[in-house]
Amino acid sequence: MPSKKIKILAISGSTRSNSSNFKILKYVSNYLKPEFEVEIFEDLQSLPHFNPDLDTENPPQEITMFRNKITNADGVIICTPEYVFSLPGSLKNALEWCVSTTIFSNKNTGLITASASGEMGHEQLLLVMRTLEAKFNDATQLLIQGIRGKVNAEGEITSEQTAVELQNFAENFKNQFL
Repeated sequence: MPSKKIKILAISGSTRSNSSNFKILKYVSNYLKPEFEVEIFEDLQSLPHFNPDLDTENPPQEITMFRNKITNADGVIICTPEYVFSLPGSLKNALEWCVSTTIFSNKNTGLITASASGEMGHEQLLLVMRTLEAKFNDATQLLIQGIRGKVNAEGEITSEQTAVELQNFAENFKNQFL
């Protein structure tokens, strides 16, 4: 009898269609098959701006849906670019809607920053996710610099080193569930 597939919510921090971050999430999700069922969430732009006055027992419907996706997932992978030495506003906004909850507490999480430089954005991503009490370690987080030269238009990883790093990341993420 086959065991239940492990559900992963993958969040792209980029709102650009067919972004490098989306392509990386597709690559990782294909690598994690068949044991994992990965849903890529690409609707950050649909979430309303964070407003503490709306963060009540009945938050906006889009926020309830987003939070439920995180709650119902066995794990989360976030792949984001860096914008102006920081997290993209749309990703930061989504994560701010999670601060008043415990939905990330002890949740197996993988964190990837893929950008031109990415150092500052990655640092901020790690800080925010520690604040949300997400469960990750050095082996389940990855900084990929110079991403545009490492992924082609078809979504293929063109850098062998980056492909190996992503496979190691995926294996380490997978091991959290074993």
